Amino acid sequence: MVYQYIACSESGEIVKGKLTASSEEAVNDMLSYAGYRLINLRPDVPFLSLERLTGQLFPVKPAEIILFYRQLALLLESGINVVTSLELLQEQVTNRTLKKAMVDVVSDLRSGNQLSAAMTKHPEVFSPLSCRTLSIGEQTGGLEQMLRQIADYMEKEVATNKGIKSALTYPIIAAVVTVIVVGVLMFFVLPAFNDLYGSLGAELPAITRMMLDVSVILSNNLLYILLGILLAGGMVLVYIKTTEGRYNLERLMFRIPIMGRVRHLNELARCCRSISLLFAAGLPLTEIMPLVIQGCNNRVTSQALYEVQQDMLKGEGLSRPMSKNAFFLPMIVQMVKVGEETGNLDASLLAIAENYESEAQDKTKSLIGMIQPTMTLVIAAVIGVIALSMVSAMYSIYGQAF
Repeated sequence: MVYQYIACSESGEIVKGKLTASSEEAVNDMLSYAGYRLINLRPDVPFLSLERLTGQLFPVKPAEIILFYRQLALLLESGINVVTSLELLQEQVTNRTLKKAMVDVVSDLRSGNQLSAAMTKHPEVFSPLSCRTLSIGEQTGGLEQMLRQIADYMEKEVATNKGIKSALTYPIIAAVVTVIVVGVLMFFVLPAFNDLYGSLGAELPAITRMMLDVSVILSNNLLYILLGILLAGGMVLVYIKTTEGRYNLERLMFRIPIMGRVRHLNELARCCRSISLLFAAGLPLTEIMPLVIQGCNNRVTSQALYEVQQDMLKGEGLSRPMSKNAFFLPMIVQMVKVGEETGNLDASLLAIAENYESEAQDKTKSLIGMIQPTMTLVIAAVIGVIALSMVSAMYSIYGQAF
């Protein structure tokens, strides 16, 4: 199997490349013999491949993976071996991507590979963090417990994502409805009134004249406006696709009032929970940090963790590098320091994660409560201005006629 790696030489030089090996341990051994320290490692997935296309057409939902982990843990605790358990679960799986991955995993197990190594070949289904945790479970004999811990971890992430989506659903729908209603009024209703007022030759109020002028400009330049919006949207999309653009966008998201705080807390909670899970499994921090960084979808978070990792490799521990970065709030720094001093780092990180998740949930509820009346007022104000301009014009015409 081909792996992509990021490693560090003894002089501190960062190198990237690809290696073909039978497992992650083999890649680590090869780099160690060459005098490099492994920082990050993941399977190399070609840009165009049948597996990637299948994964995009039939993506595996987190709920399906959670159920799979829990069922597998239950079967293993019942005394059924791994291969038989997976074959039993295959009959219940309906997702094509997950079923194909399970077939490949069973084939690898029959060839003598371990479960975690077989799962590593399917990163679109099984995350590297999950595979590494299961590897520890295989070594310690606690595979069932690790499966349940991973399922609990994923359930927390799903709950967090649902909270964010629920907070954004209403304002997005309200904004779309507002744009549609205003568009219908500006492009269809107001032009009809403009012709009527013009035929009457009446003197119109200033607000009515302004609204009618805006309607005429929009109607006469609709094509150019649409092209401009598409061009601007395309340029923004292209910029966001770049590393710098995505980083700046995600950094901007953290600065949004209330919502940015919720996003920040959720990212910190996810990092703490990930590190706690792996540390409790027995992995050292030098191996944990690359896995957590690799599992990050947020560039700001991954950059902050990478900076912490670089200082940690210099022997500064975990709390001290975190204190240098404003991304990590004071509470997490203090709790990590206490965890390092007492030897209960996993428990401290888990307590931080639960505290941040609770705070994020409270702020999300408050945000939802604020958004609904705010959007209602905004919609009422926009439509009210347009209605006022029409009504005032009618009264003006009536007063001039009589």
